[in-house]
Amino acid sequence: MGSHGTLNGLAGRRGKTPPPEETFEEVAYLKWLGEKQKPVSIKLVDGEIVRGWIEYYDRNMVRLTREGAPNLFIFKHEIMYIAEGTGRESTRKREARTANARASNAESQSPRADE
Repeated sequence: MGSHGTLNGLAGRRGKTPPPEETFEEVAYLKWLGEKQKPVSIKLVDGEIVRGWIEYYDRNMVRLTREGAPNLFIFKHEIMYIAEGTGRESTRKREARTANARASNAESQSPRADE
């Protein structure tokens, strides 16, 4: 009982410094995404995922530009996360993959001339 108030005698030791609350990299990252018009997926706090590219941002919101759908102004406090890429295959890639699969199936099902 000689360690009055200390936890295993380690009260004088300091642990690792916790990471900073803010890294100040958000602005640079959003600027880079916008300049490159990188496709992004934005998950909102209500669980909805919207896709497009970030055209504009400021301290409070981002503007998401979308093809075939209205553009959105989204308050940052409504964003759970932003991920690069849309998580969807482009229409061209999907169509090419489908056409290749059909051609492959047709070849495997047609009788060979040497049989």
